[in-house]
Amino acid sequence: MARRTIVALPGDGIGAVVLKESLRVLDAAGFDAEYIYGDIGWDFWCREGNPLPQRTIDLIAKHKIALFGAITSKPKDEAVAELAPELQGKGFNYSSPIVGLRQHFGLDICVRPCRSYKGNPLNFIRRGKDGAPEEPMVDVVIFRQNTEGLYGGVEWSNPPQQVYDALMTHPKFRENFGWCPREELAISTRIFTWKYTERIVRAAFEYALKYGYKSVTVCEKPNVIRETSGLMWKIAKEMQKTDFPGVQLWNTNIDAQMMWLTKNPEDYGVIVAGNMFGDIVSDAFAGLIGGLGFACSAQFSEDGIGVFEPTHGSAPKYAGYDVSIVNPVAMIESACMMLDYIDEKAIAVRIRKAIADVIEEGRVKTYDMMKLAGKPEVIAMGAASTTEMTDAIITRLR
Repeated sequence: MARRTIVALPGDGIGAVVLKESLRVLDAAGFDAEYIYGDIGWDFWCREGNPLPQRTIDLIAKHKIALFGAITSKPKDEAVAELAPELQGKGFNYSSPIVGLRQHFGLDICVRPCRSYKGNPLNFIRRGKDGAPEEPMVDVVIFRQNTEGLYGGVEWSNPPQQVYDALMTHPKFRENFGWCPREELAISTRIFTWKYTERIVRAAFEYALKYGYKSVTVCEKPNVIRETSGLMWKIAKEMQKTDFPGVQLWNTNIDAQMMWLTKNPEDYGVIVAGNMFGDIVSDAFAGLIGGLGFACSAQFSEDGIGVFEPTHGSAPKYAGYDVSIVNPVAMIESACMMLDYIDEKAIAVRIRKAIADVIEEGRVKTYDMMKLAGKPEVIAMGAASTTEMTDAIITRLR
């Protein structure tokens, strides 16, 4: 009988492709698990009016650990148009299933490591003081608050009268937006709570202390977004002083951070941010290590539920190719984060070493590593298919 039970969520597009490859690597590395597949994604929205069926929620609640591929999301009107005819006009509203998972299970801690692989041709290169090229090694871990902020889902088009009346009590709203008819307003809220802001900041400090990072950087905008960004900065200052005096605390505005990360990315260690800014800064740092083909993530709840996924999307056009060309490393790295979480660190170390060896050797490269456009003909141009890259990693494991 398998020692672990993992919920496998293929999702949409290339999600199913890269999930399959990651499971091959886990098997080859000796990870003993049974995989139970859950339904999630666009097909279930179209057929059932729900991209996150209750049966899938029940599976995750029971088994606690899930590997997730990717999902497709579309704007409101397009989503409604693709519902099955029998579901049209019955009040179904699409919402992202991954956001739904985060909020249902309280997956408030999101961790996104961005680490360079030696020899990756996509690594960031800059010009040094003497004009010679430099390739700084990036080792940044972003802690993103995952359930609040702009992605909290509290928003309206044509807000209810009581919401409008409440907003009108704020002088800034009256002054700047009071002229606008209620039916022409679209409003999204940015909500931070003390409890979950404190949790993400503490998680960032604890990680920095445990793994030897010299600094934690709060990447927000407290000089403008004074209440929410200001809350995170206030909590971080108090916490560093009382609980983590040995870890430096830095403060950057999100816009300035986007400039500085290409000037001195090696200076940063752990970064903590709210939902939107964490999303932005993690994608930006991912660009320095090769792009979304190398960007993994994990998200955790207070009661031990963990969901592990690459940060790339479903890229449905790639899923339709006869031979898959997408880079599976982000998904495989996400599986390694799962192994770390369930204390199978020795297997994770072996897999990461195999990935590093393949990349440094440079013989097997996916189309993105060859800096080619993502088209089917890249295979004839020498790019490795998704399966070939996975095969190379498995060969290194053995």
